[in-house]
Amino acid sequence: MVWLETQQTSPREMSSRVILNRMLELLLSGDLAPGARIPSERQLAEELQVGRGMIREAIKSLSMLGLLDQRVGDGTFLQSSSSELLPKVIEWGLLLGERRLEDLLEARSILEVQLVGLAAERRTPAELEAIQAHAAVMRTPDVAVDDYVAADIAFHLDIARASHNAVLSGVLENIRSLLEVWVSRVIHTAGETESSLAMHEPILAAIEASDAEAAVAAMSAHMERATRRLHASLPSAG
Repeated sequence: MVWLETQQTSPREMSSRVILNRMLELLLSGDLAPGARIPSERQLAEELQVGRGMIREAIKSLSMLGLLDQRVGDGTFLQSSSSELLPKVIEWGLLLGERRLEDLLEARSILEVQLVGLAAERRTPAELEAIQAHAAVMRTPDVAVDDYVAADIAFHLDIARASHNAVLSGVLENIRSLLEVWVSRVIHTAGETESSLAMHEPILAAIEASDAEAAVAAMSAHMERATRRLHASLPSAG
């Protein structure tokens, strides 16, 4: 994205970007098979000749992007889907350090809150039915996690479309791959879907009632909790 490249970059952010790129070169060089455990934090620091704090930050960033999978007490692993996700990562210019990831999370929250308010006011009966259908899948007893995640993403994207703002909904659509990574991580870490569903029900009820104020409040609460849970799903690298 051009706007990312034109922002002023602090020495620390530039250093983070360099480390992330060097980490990617090392991890995706072909020496590690998809699904393999990556070298320890100490080994990576020695290999790249940087501090362990920089490695820890890079691992967290790459985990948030879905390229690495951190498992408590077991290590950090290269995701089997890394080669498919990498083009999206590059396309979005996210190899700029953890601060940029925080910016994107904040942008997603602001965007979805605005979209749901518009959707509550503008949605058509057909668009409401589509959103309701996704919620029905999410309510299915013993729903498979992957099916829940797919319905969750579709729920948010159809709300965006129901806003009838092509520019704003297009931005959310463009980060779909990252939304999938983040939602999947949160749900798999939680090990259940009930608490997630409970956050979506007030959003749907507000859209059904065409209550923009309630929809904004419900989505704000959902985004705050989702961001918190995403951070909690990322253990300290070791």
